[in-house]
Amino acid sequence: MKYMLMRKADADTENGVMPTDDLLQAMADYNERMTQAGVFTGGDGLWPTREGCRIQFRNGEPTVVNGPFEQTSELLAGYSVLEVDSFEDAIAWAKQWPKEDAGGNVTLELRRYFTLEDFAPSPALEKHRSQEKLPREMNVHVAFGGNCREAMEFYAKVTAGTLEAVITYGETPAAEDVPKEMHDRVVHSSLNIRGRRLMGADMAGDCYQAPQGTQIHLEYDDTKQAERVFRALSEGGAEIMPFEQTFWAHRFGMTKDRFGVQWMISSGLEQCQ
Repeated sequence: MKYMLMRKADADTENGVMPTDDLLQAMADYNERMTQAGVFTGGDGLWPTREGCRIQFRNGEPTVVNGPFEQTSELLAGYSVLEVDSFEDAIAWAKQWPKEDAGGNVTLELRRYFTLEDFAPSPALEKHRSQEKLPREMNVHVAFGGNCREAMEFYAKVTAGTLEAVITYGETPAAEDVPKEMHDRVVHSSLNIRGRRLMGADMAGDCYQAPQGTQIHLEYDDTKQAERVFRALSEGGAEIMPFEQTFWAHRFGMTKDRFGVQWMISSGLEQCQ
C-alpha cells in the first residue's frame, strides 16, 4: 500500500522560515530509517504558496490564480511517500515524525493512493494495468573471488549507502560442508542504496568468473557528486569511457573498479539543452 504523508503548513512555513540544522539532521535520520526499511519512496518540502499558483478550470478553460493563499492550516508544506503493508504501519511511521519540527507542534495528514484494484474492469483500466507489469523490486548481485568484504565496504563508503549485511560461510548452518579456507569468505552481503540493494558473495575456486558484459548504473542530480563517485570508483581500476558531456546526458562515464566490476555514472538529462 502506498500512502502520502503530508505535513500541513503553518505561519512559519508560509513565511518562508527555513528549517534549523537540528531539524534538517532529524529529518535526514528519519528518512534514512525509512529508506533502510524500504518504505520511503521519496518526499520534498514545498516553498510558501506566495511562490506558487492555482490553475482553476471553468468549462474547460484554465485561469491562473497566484498565491499566497489563505487558510494556512489547510495548505501543504511538504510530503513523504511511503510504501507499507498496512494503514497501521503507515500510522506507526507517521508517529515517528521528528519532534524537532516546530517544537513538536505539527499536523500531519495521511492519505492512501488509489490502486488499479479499486476500479471496475474497463479497456482504460487494462491500458493502465499493462504499464504495471514490472517487478516490485530489482536488485543486483555481484560475484567476487575472495575480496567481497573489501569491495562492499568500499562501495558503501563511495555511495554513502548502508552496508546492512555481511555474512560469512562460517556463520551459516552449512559451515561443516564448506572448506575451512572459505569460512571467513562472504556468502551474502547487502548494500542498501535508497531502498535498492547491491548484493555480493565470494565464489569458491573455479566457481568464480569475473563479471563481463554487465555494468551497474548510478544516476545523480548533482554533477559534482557524480564525478566524485566516478573518480573514486576509477582509482586503481581503468576508465572505459571518460566522464564528460554526451548527447544523452549532461555528464556520463564508464569505468571498471579495482575489483573488476564495471560501472556507468551519469548526471542530468535536463541540463543538456
